[in-house]
Amino acid sequence: MGKKIIEFEDFETKTPFEILDFALQEFKDKIALASSFGAEDVVLIDMLVKINPSVRIFTIDTGRLPQETYDLIDKIKEKYKIKFEVYFPDTEEVEKMVSQYGFNLFYKSVELRKLCCNIRKVKPLERALKDLSAWICGLRREQSITRIGIKKIEIDYAHNSILKINPIADWTEKQVWDYIKENNVPYNTLHDKGYPSIGCAPCTRAIKPGEDIRAGRWWWEPPEKKECGLHLKEEKLK
Repeated sequence: MGKKIIEFEDFETKTPFEILDFALQEFKDKIALASSFGAEDVVLIDMLVKINPSVRIFTIDTGRLPQETYDLIDKIKEKYKIKFEVYFPDTEEVEKMVSQYGFNLFYKSVELRKLCCNIRKVKPLERALKDLSAWICGLRREQSITRIGIKKIEIDYAHNSILKINPIADWTEKQVWDYIKENNVPYNTLHDKGYPSIGCAPCTRAIKPGEDIRAGRWWWEPPEKKECGLHLKEEKLK
């Protein structure tokens, strides 16, 4: 039943609150927000808690996150009185990878960077999504060339064809920050230091004036390669 909503084009005109309210009622405990605690994610946390304080929220701790991200998680937890489901990468896989390629393998090649992302992010995400019917993300079309075509509700063929909900897909960066300020939402202090997009510490830097908002992520790679694998699209098999 749920997957039929992908055909409803009028969801593209719905507000984030309308989409989230529908999704939570439709999927109940079979839907969760995937949060890396970026600006978009804290906006969604605030919205979701206002709709349903017991909403499921999970995060992936790669083991290489900035301290500022951990500080924010504690602030969010205290403010909203909520619990997070935390997923870690497999210890043996990380040990094997680091032993073979070194701690900073991601700088050596796109292939090794993707290997690191796969072990630290993608595989834990697969575990998190295993029993879900839908997941909520803070993706926006404005963020990068790899995200221009995302829909507010779409089928995620890369993850067992569950639904992927992108409530603020059409929002601008200004709308995100206006919401944060108007609703007094805690956010990562790295944003105040020139980090519009925050991931693992060694793979994230501040951007320079005029640079693309994703320029600080894997800055040594071509723009079209800048996805960690969490949001790569796979078309439906014909």
